[in-house]
Amino acid sequence: MTAHTRSADRERAGALSPDQTREWAVAAARAAADKGGQDTLLLDVSDILAITDAFVITSGLNTRQVRTMAEEVEARVKEAGGAAPLRIEGLNDARWVLLDFGDFVVHIFLDEARRYYQLERLWADSARIAW
Repeated sequence: MTAHTRSADRERAGALSPDQTREWAVAAARAAADKGGQDTLLLDVSDILAITDAFVITSGLNTRQVRTMAEEVEARVKEAGGAAPLRIEGLNDARWVLLDFGDFVVHIFLDEARRYYQLERLWADSARIAW
């Protein structure tokens, strides 16, 4: 399935436009960076994955900062008119918090966990989106 086909299917189903998804993903990236997120990236994975369009990847130096970033991302996406995440995982131990907004996913890592999992390397073929 191509990004264009998926986009047309979403519009028929009342889903978000790619521009709206990008706007909220950018808001999430900025929120994480504003709370000290390290090397925050926004990746377009729409041509590779059928389940989501973009990944925001960032990391924090300690679990308190990871939790703070997750809270700020959720608040800023809501302020921008977005919905709450469909699912949040990993908030208790705060080594890898995943906020699934459906059309985009935010990964907030503890720095050492980010180095271990290396999502940037896994998705190296994805285009980076300037934010």
